[in-house]
Amino acid sequence: MSFTPQRAVEIVAGTPPGGGLDRSARALLEAINASRLLDVPASVVNIGGEGGRRAWRAIRERGHDPHVIGISSPNAIADRLMGVTQEDPDEFSPIAILYTEYIAFVVRADSPLRGGAHLVHRLTQDAASVTVALSTSLGNSNHVAVAIVVREAGADTRAPTIRVFDSALDAVADVVAGHADVGAITAASAVTELEAGTLSAIAVSAPARLPGIYAATPTWREQSIDCIVGSWRGVSGPPGLHAHQVAFWERVLTAAVATPQWKARMVRHFWTGMLLTGDTLSRHLHGERREMETVLGTLGLLSPR
Repeated sequence: MSFTPQRAVEIVAGTPPGGGLDRSARALLEAINASRLLDVPASVVNIGGEGGRRAWRAIRERGHDPHVIGISSPNAIADRLMGVTQEDPDEFSPIAILYTEYIAFVVRADSPLRGGAHLVHRLTQDAASVTVALSTSLGNSNHVAVAIVVREAGADTRAPTIRVFDSALDAVADVVAGHADVGAITAASAVTELEAGTLSAIAVSAPARLPGIYAATPTWREQSIDCIVGSWRGVSGPPGLHAHQVAFWERVLTAAVATPQWKARMVRHFWTGMLLTGDTLSRHLHGERREMETVLGTLGLLSPR
C-alpha cells in the first residue's frame, strides 16, 4: 500500500509569520517547491496563540488526514508535564526531527549587563530584579536554558520575572523596548537587531560558538556555566496516520533537507542538522520525555500528579 497526496497540503506553524516555527515551515515549503517533491500545491498556515497549542488543536481536528502536517517542537511535551494542557503529544503522528537550534541570550546595546558574568552576578545578588523575555511557552527549551543559568548562579529558578510571547520577534522587541533585561530566544530571531546594533548577545547555549554575527559571543560553558540547551524542530501529523502515510512524508522530508535551499537556510538561521525518523525518532522522543521530566522537576516546574 502506498500514499500520495490527492489535494493541497497544509504545513501548519504555531507562530505568527516571522516566528520560529514559521521560519521552519517556510524553509520546508521552499525546499519542497524548489525540488518539486509534491505533485499538489502546498502552503503554510499560521495558527498562532497559546504557545502553539491552538495550532495542535486545529491539527487534531484533522485526525487521519495526511494532507496536513505541523511543525513540532519540545514545547508540547513540556506543556503536558507542567500541567499547562491535558493534551498528550504522543497522540499525534511523529514523522521526523529536522534540526536543532540553540538559544541566544541578548540584551539592549546600552544594558549594564555587558556579558554573561554580569547577568550571573545580578542573578546571584537579586534574581527577582531580573526580567526575561522569551517565546513561546513556559517550560520550553528557552525557559529551561534560563532556569539552568539561574540555578547555576545559586538563585531560585522561579525568582526572575518571565515574560512569554507567542513569537520570538515579540520577545526581541520587548528587550529592545526596555521592558525586559534579557531575552532568551533562538539565535536566528535576533539577527536583525544585532546587525542594527540595538541588541548585544552575551551568551549562547551551544556546545561551541556559533558562526557569523555570533562568532564573538562566548558560550555559557566558556563562562563557567554548564548550560547546553538546544531546541529541535520537526514535523508531526494528526492522530491516526497510517504507516504508509508516515513513510511518504519521511521520504519527502529526507529529500527536502538534502536540497541546496534547505542547506542555505540552515546556515542563515544557525540551525544544526538532526534528521531523525522511524525507530530512532521514537527512541529519541521517549528518552527526551524522561529527561525533560527530570529537568522540570529539578527546576520546580513539574506539575504535581
